[in-house]
Amino acid sequence: MSRRAVIAGVALSDVGRVGHATPYALAAQAARRALADAGLRPSDVDGLGSTSLGTLPPVDMAEYLGLRPRWIDSTSVGGASWEVMAAHAADAIAAGHADVVLLTYGSTARSDLRRGLRTASLDWGSRGPQQWESPYGHTLISKYAMAARRHMHEYGTTIEQLAEIAVSARANAATNPEASFRDPITVDAVLSGPVIADPFTKLQCCIRSDGGAAAVIVAEDRAADLPKAPVHILGTGEYVSHMATSQWPDFTTGPAAVSGPLAFERAGVRPQDIDVCELYDAFTYMLLITLEDLGFCPKGEAGAFVEKGRLRNGGELPTNTDGGGLAACHPGQRGLFLIVEAVRQLRGECGERQVPDAELACVSGTGGWFCSSGTLILGRT
Repeated sequence: MSRRAVIAGVALSDVGRVGHATPYALAAQAARRALADAGLRPSDVDGLGSTSLGTLPPVDMAEYLGLRPRWIDSTSVGGASWEVMAAHAADAIAAGHADVVLLTYGSTARSDLRRGLRTASLDWGSRGPQQWESPYGHTLISKYAMAARRHMHEYGTTIEQLAEIAVSARANAATNPEASFRDPITVDAVLSGPVIADPFTKLQCCIRSDGGAAAVIVAEDRAADLPKAPVHILGTGEYVSHMATSQWPDFTTGPAAVSGPLAFERAGVRPQDIDVCELYDAFTYMLLITLEDLGFCPKGEAGAFVEKGRLRNGGELPTNTDGGGLAACHPGQRGLFLIVEAVRQLRGECGERQVPDAELACVSGTGGWFCSSGTLILGRT
């Protein structure tokens, strides 16, 4: 069989400060809303993708939702997991292994942090590759900060250019009623904030949120019977780079340099054809080199590229139109939230932040410290 896959429904749970809920409850709320958005019922679902929750993901989530799927995926590569799982779901549908695949995720990252149930850093202890870095206090943010400094050294990227990414994210969030932070900020405000890890100040780091997201992927032949126009998965790419930072060959090139070209080639389109981007932005530098890796500008030129409002709604390349992880929400892993926003843009459902006549979207998730990448090209037709 060779059936194309489309995204038939997407949704978010309650997002932001949701201290009364559990991650399972938020994932379930998003799943129910996404299925309703697709005009489907839980009994229609025969495939499930979920990770990060429970002892045996996605078995825990299947039981919580009352599902008995015949196809499952629990790919766990950090923030890129959801783009990779969407690609796997499309392959499963093409092969006839599933007809309706639900991807769902929930997190109470903000509430857990405030209750002292987790720390702000990410550290897997002294086993495996991390044993060579953890003893030296090499936290997740320090890995990104060190890489950012390398890009600044190699290409002359300025701290003001990195700050502009945070300013653009906040400008996009201004028209998103669900965004956590909507007030405008300036480059000076970003740079005058407390330093978290040089060169990153507080506003160059993602926010902490509670929330869940879900997407329903179905075979194209089922889409005609559903209430909303489908969004087509035109091309996908995935890649893993490294786990130990010492094994990262080039701090100025991320794994999207492989996953991106694969997705564009398989979709048969080019970066200049894209109308809207949803890119993982846990830190400003993550977005900066992802733009280069995906081919939206030459290597070393992303600093100049992000200037003059190019990434803002109404700009040359509207990127993270909901405000992204820097302003809208970042519940632990944001990859599935990128897919939700891209689908809503292609459907024309985004109100004031809508990109006019959006036909093609590029979605790219990054996991760990540029350890993994999953890229999707989505199309309205």
